[in-house]
Amino acid sequence: MFERFDNIDFGYNSLAEIDGKHRDMLMDVGIYKLKKDEQIVLEDDDKETAILLLDGKVTMEWLNNKETMERDSLFDEEPWCLHVPRKMEVKIKGKREAEILIQKTYNDKEFQSKLYTPEDCGTEIFGDGVWGNTSRRMVRTIFDYNNAPYSNLVIGEVINTPGKWSSYIPHHHPQPEIYFYRFTKPQGFGACFIGEDVFKITHNSMATIPGGLSHPQVTAPGYGMYYCWMIRHLDENPWTDRIDEEEHKWLLDPNVKIWPEK
Repeated sequence: MFERFDNIDFGYNSLAEIDGKHRDMLMDVGIYKLKKDEQIVLEDDDKETAILLLDGKVTMEWLNNKETMERDSLFDEEPWCLHVPRKMEVKIKGKREAEILIQKTYNDKEFQSKLYTPEDCGTEIFGDGVWGNTSRRMVRTIFDYNNAPYSNLVIGEVINTPGKWSSYIPHHHPQPEIYFYRFTKPQGFGACFIGEDVFKITHNSMATIPGGLSHPQVTAPGYGMYYCWMIRHLDENPWTDRIDEEEHKWLLDPNVKIWPEK
């Protein structure tokens, strides 16, 4: 359920594989680290693909489109993400050293490619003004069933400021999910809870979350935490919302008191 990567090397770094490791996630997920002026071509005959810029500057070309995109901070800048159907060629060139996250899964539907720009992926604030702001976090949903019902994928980002919780209140859903983490400093750390298990989150680590298990997260004081969250819809059962854990629903009362009265 948890894996740590000491380094992200140049080239393709596999995180999960439909026919290999973490196959229960039903997705191919990896990070491609490009050198300056390096060019790669992505195309899959059977799978739709989401290409998320994590860091750096690249040019992407697909169909008759060409776009140069740049990102210097996961924490302060909204994402660029290109979403294409199967059999779509995408050329990517590093204008400087760059990292892209690639998420794929089987999908035989035909749909129009879509580039999600920072303007499309505004930041929402969750957990504001409740429980002493201990779960206040920034959430960027790039695409999900609401704006891409033709897709079998969901992808978004969460930013936790130091000492805060996210994926809270604890919740679950039947669909599998992957989290990929970064911190404001490489020695940053936190904890993720998957069902009854607890794992130490570190820079460049990954959680694979089977369907049905709750998965709250927390980052240590002093360290901001980023994670990309990726869900694979199940056939005839797309992810549309979280299922809150019954024993924690009392926290949702707008007049809740979280400290015993004297």
